Amino acid sequence: MLQVEAVESRYGASQVLFGMSLAVGTGQVVSLLGRNGMGKTTTVKSILGVVTPHAGRVRFDDIELRGRRVFEIAKLGIGIVPEGRQVFSTLTVRENLIATASQRHARNGGWTLDRIFDLFPSLAERSRNYGSQLSGGEQQMLAIGRALMTNPKLLILDEATEGLSPLIRQEIWRVLRELKAHGQSILVIDKNVNALSELADRHYVIEKGQVVWEGDSKALRDDIARVQSIIGV
Repeated sequence: MLQVEAVESRYGASQVLFGMSLAVGTGQVVSLLGRNGMGKTTTVKSILGVVTPHAGRVRFDDIELRGRRVFEIAKLGIGIVPEGRQVFSTLTVRENLIATASQRHARNGGWTLDRIFDLFPSLAERSRNYGSQLSGGEQQMLAIGRALMTNPKLLILDEATEGLSPLIRQEIWRVLRELKAHGQSILVIDKNVNALSELADRHYVIEKGQVVWEGDSKALRDDIARVQSIIGV
């Protein structure tokens, strides 16, 4: 579904990615691990077109993304849960969800308000509250729900559980397991190696803008000490 091949990206004269490569298959959950500042978010931005790679290829459903505008890429079926949540603070929960809704790539009836509220019951209780009135955990739930309302083929989560309480983290992992069970393709960035080893099918560890380790969950568990030393956990 998604192929990132030998991508190099920079901000001005400062190069961040040096031959970055990864792949996400249909129905797969793939993790991207690494310390802060190693290029994880730049990888996401290079996929989404926020940053235009100066070398390499980014393909989604056999369509070349490099050089396409952000809204064109989004229309192809990529949903993003950005780092920092970035919910609309002056819109209610309901309005946040409706604002991005699209049935373009819907399957089996697609994601609706009712389905989002079933997935996150606490959002149903806060449906009339503004984004600014939610806790950090509720904002993250809303950001996930907002992305799902686009009915994405691929869901990308940048720092899925960063800064959240243990109970909210458990809730996010529960939701991701449920999404995987329904065949949702997911690229997830997080630092919780143990949770990711139980959830994801494949893992990529990035250091200084390139992949330095990759493997399936068994390989990750077998080599967990090395991986944790690389990502600083």
